[in-house]
Amino acid sequence: QVQLVESGGGLVQAGGSLRLSCAASGNTGVINTFGWYRQAPGKQREMVATLATGGATTYADSVKGRFTISRDNAQNSLYLQMNSLEPGDTAVYYCAGRRLAIWSYWGQGTRVTVSA
Repeated sequence: QVQLVESGGGLVQAGGSLRLSCAASGNTGVINTFGWYRQAPGKQREMVATLATGGATTYADSVKGRFTISRDNAQNSLYLQMNSLEPGDTAVYYCAGRRLAIWSYWGQGTRVTVSA
C-alpha cells in the first residue's frame, strides 16, 4: 500500500506564493508517476502537474510558467511550488500516484484559497 499526505495549503493573496508538500510512504516503488490534481467548488477534479520517475513533467496550460512540480527522492516527498497565484487557483489540491496506467493512490487533500 501507499500513503500520501499533503500539507502546505492555506490562504494567500493574489500574486502570492505557496509551496505544497506531499509525504509518500509505503510501497512507493510501484508508482511510475506522481502528480498534483485540484478540485474547485462545483467543478471536476483536474490535473495540475505530473512528474514521471524518469523526470518528465507535464503541466496544465493554466499553470504553466507559474507552478513547478518537483520531488525529493531521499525524503520521499513531492512538492508543488505555486507562484503568481490567482483567485482561479482556489481549490483543494490532491497528491496522487499512478501505478501502471491508473491513478490508484490519493491523499486527503489540502485547501488553497487565493483572495483577490
